[in-house]
Amino acid sequence: MSDETSRNPERPDFINDNPPTGFGVVAKPLSLLERVFDRGEVRKGLMLVALALVWEGYARWLDNSLLFPTFSDTALAFWQGLVSGNLLNATVVSVTTLLQGYVLGLACAALLTAFATATRVGADLLDTLTAMFNPLPSIALLPLAMIWFGLGNGSIVFVLVHAVMWSVALNTHTGFRSVSQTWRMVGQNYGLSRFAYVTKILIPGALPSILTGLKIGWAFAWRALIAAELVFGVSSSGGGLGWFIFENKNLLEIPGVFAGLLMVIVFGLVVENLVFRTLEQRTIRRWGMQS
Repeated sequence: MSDETSRNPERPDFINDNPPTGFGVVAKPLSLLERVFDRGEVRKGLMLVALALVWEGYARWLDNSLLFPTFSDTALAFWQGLVSGNLLNATVVSVTTLLQGYVLGLACAALLTAFATATRVGADLLDTLTAMFNPLPSIALLPLAMIWFGLGNGSIVFVLVHAVMWSVALNTHTGFRSVSQTWRMVGQNYGLSRFAYVTKILIPGALPSILTGLKIGWAFAWRALIAAELVFGVSSSGGGLGWFIFENKNLLEIPGVFAGLLMVIVFGLVVENLVFRTLEQRTIRRWGMQS
């Protein structure tokens, strides 16, 4: 027997026929109540109900409908606006105008981003323009837009394009620059064409930043639209949600004003949870790029 074997003798195998008991179930199944509260939409719905109750309680305590109507009065005005068609028609007008400006803003942002991605001059131009115009409030351009395009939808669309273009272009270009160098080398090694390289490497890698830019651009455009319609309510005979709010304010129909604001909030929640969240779940979360 060698010295190595004597120092490390071979140990016989040992099989335990009586394993220890009493550890129990490691993963305890959730109860029905825990499964219900585990759903995000249920928790958020309860938060909205709690906010509505706080609203109702504070308004009743204040007891001044001209300053702060109750949630029940606002809900009644909201329902009456839907039944009469006034609130629904105003929402359709606003959404139609919003889509026009949003799509045109996305097209301009795509052109700027493509130029910035292709050339160094384009990148410097995009950085300079975004530093100049991105901090500029879109509604501040409305007086100039009214002079250039008149008292029509053209002025509002111009303001919306400004609200959308810079945030989307900046986030998209930042996302392109942050794509992993490994991904870029993989695309080059596969010999992808420039179009395939952009669609299969750059866009998927930059998609989280692109979606962030889309959401920020939409939020900016939605706020700028309502503000612009409030101004246009003075000089036009109709309009969208901004005009609906302005008209009810002039008539001292404060529940109607809050109903218009509630529609703005509801539409924002619908777009966020049905459009952008669904897009995130089917892309970046499905691909494991976001938890």
